[in-house]
Amino acid sequence: MKQHQFNWPDAGGTLVAGVDEVGRGPLCGPVIAAAVILDPECPVVGLNDSKRLTARQREALFDVICDQALAWSLGRAEVAEIDQLNILHATMLAMQRAVASLSLLPELAYIDGNRCPKLPCQAEAVIKGDSKVPEIAAASIIAKVARDREMAIIDQQWPGYGIAGHKGYPTPAHLAALKRLGPTPVHRRSFKPVRLLLTD
Repeated sequence: MKQHQFNWPDAGGTLVAGVDEVGRGPLCGPVIAAAVILDPECPVVGLNDSKRLTARQREALFDVICDQALAWSLGRAEVAEIDQLNILHATMLAMQRAVASLSLLPELAYIDGNRCPKLPCQAEAVIKGDSKVPEIAAASIIAKVARDREMAIIDQQWPGYGIAGHKGYPTPAHLAALKRLGPTPVHRRSFKPVRLLLTD
């Protein structure tokens, strides 16, 4: 696997966590965030933005990251929280929960994107951070694999929507199934395609 070159400055011995989320855009399921503190003495080979990796590569790296990281954790916001808070605030909550669940408290957290949640440590937003910061790339892989696995389970619970394939994103097949079958309890009522079906 080709090694991606990250270009973010070294934090110089600071205990750094990378934080990323998956699931802001889908019409159903939770938003899941991951926080990862990598071991500088044990670098993970093959790290990259999870979107640039195949499913098989992500699965393999998931196990390596879990084995070699100093600490990693997941945080989530459920569908009801997304509908109540809106997706931005629910995403920040999932990130807060991920960092709070770490077995080590980082001194600095790099957050993928342009906003930082309130955290018990210094935080810095990094736009396209999953291609710049190895800790964020690792977090993107952990979050993506964890959510994909959960969506496969949801697909079994609510067959007919193709959730294991599109992961809840508003594909033509998903929208067609929604119109045919109606929303499930795992669909986000606050998202327009679902909301419009409920008000018809």
